[in-house]
Amino acid sequence: MNILIPDDYQSAVEKLPCMELLAAHSVSFLGDLTQKKDIDPILAETDCLVLIRERTRVDAVLLKKMPNLRLVSQTGPVGRHIDIEACNAAGVAVMQGIGSPYAPAEFAWLLIMSAYRRVHEAIDAFRQGQWQVNIGSELHGRALGILGFGKLGKLVANYAHAFGMHVQIWGSEHSRAEAVKAGYRACTSREEFFASSDIVTVHLRLTDETRNSITHADLSHMKPDAVFVNTSRAELLVPGALEIALGQGRPGYAAVDVYESEPIYDCQHPLLSLPNALCTPHLGYVAEQSYETYFRSAFNNVLQFLSGDYSTVLNHAAMPWPHQLKSSAN
Repeated sequence: MNILIPDDYQSAVEKLPCMELLAAHSVSFLGDLTQKKDIDPILAETDCLVLIRERTRVDAVLLKKMPNLRLVSQTGPVGRHIDIEACNAAGVAVMQGIGSPYAPAEFAWLLIMSAYRRVHEAIDAFRQGQWQVNIGSELHGRALGILGFGKLGKLVANYAHAFGMHVQIWGSEHSRAEAVKAGYRACTSREEFFASSDIVTVHLRLTDETRNSITHADLSHMKPDAVFVNTSRAELLVPGALEIALGQGRPGYAAVDVYESEPIYDCQHPLLSLPNALCTPHLGYVAEQSYETYFRSAFNNVLQFLSGDYSTVLNHAAMPWPHQLKSSAN
């Protein structure tokens, strides 16, 4: 089988131990597809795509260039970057894998600490020959507001508890009930949550309900010295709301790892020009151990598909179901 792994920015995947699972197959790697030219011959010969999270958009335009494609194996959960209806029409199966919450939760905590202590400002000044140009704040005793209390939110709450912070939660009714069971405080209202938190960190899934759910009004309730941290999805915010709020001084600072359109080159994003924003290039899940977990799962899905086991294929409408299924793997 000809397997293509696109948008491997760091050329990291081919170094993973789990690559041995695909030893019997032809595997190709490409960097950023948006920057590549003359790749149509490679796409045309590809039988299977293994995606790195949401970096690659699989839609009708791409599928037309890939007549031999039989499978899209997603690292982690399938999102909106894969057009399932287009895959159904093209007869392309889609499978999703598993991931680890530890790398993104740890990275969120790194941004919380860096932003609250203003570390990157001090580093930049030090590189320019200056010494101790600013002063940060302690986390101990501060109120950390966690928006969403799933796996990531719970891990971050544990980190905050270890640092002596007061943890408070806002989210669905279920999330608030779970937080209370875990010994944390559920705020009485959304406005109180934003207004009383010294730091707000976002850990929501992107759904139709949560898309554009964080508004300028929410952010304007935050304190002038508060910090807003988003390592989840940019689309959770109303477009432009954070930039406007930062310009108005509420919140006073933000740390952001996710953007509406990625990758971003040549500093082409308004947040990158703001002095009160710490921006990183979507590094939350980018860790060796996390990659190994993601790709081992995705590669095992490829092998499962080739064995004729389609039990975990998400879109059975794409398959010659049911009587031709077994033969299609041969």
